[in-house]
Amino acid sequence: MSANSRMTVAVHVLTWMALVHGRGRDVVTSDQIATSVATNPVVIRRSLADLRKAGLVTVRHGAGAGWMLAREPKSIALVDVYRAVHDEPLFALHHGEPNQACPVGHGIQPVLRRVYADTEEAVRREFAGVSIADVLRNTLAAGSG
Repeated sequence: MSANSRMTVAVHVLTWMALVHGRGRDVVTSDQIATSVATNPVVIRRSLADLRKAGLVTVRHGAGAGWMLAREPKSIALVDVYRAVHDEPLFALHHGEPNQACPVGHGIQPVLRRVYADTEEAVRREFAGVSIADVLRNTLAAGSG
């Protein structure tokens, strides 16, 4: 079982865009971003499409084509990114119904639903308190240490 990296890629994309934005360059290409992420530009374009639908980035067509942040990095919270790329719950229940004749099988799904809902809400609260600007600042600080 592998973890879904869509959130990580999207945060990386936005953080790199925030870096170059801070250095005076607003329009970037998926190829440029892919170099930082070390992945195929197609992966980046998929991520950018999700971020565009969420209003976090915009695209410029024609001469000087590329992608731009739609908002300042300090106004993009990780919860915004999470909503843009996360289209399913963090945890799933059984694919089939557990054995209802078993005391655990009978009662586990309602319990886990509550626990999972509380966990997801805690994740959203944590993400709401961290911006792309925070991620960039901490990333640069970690790289200089």
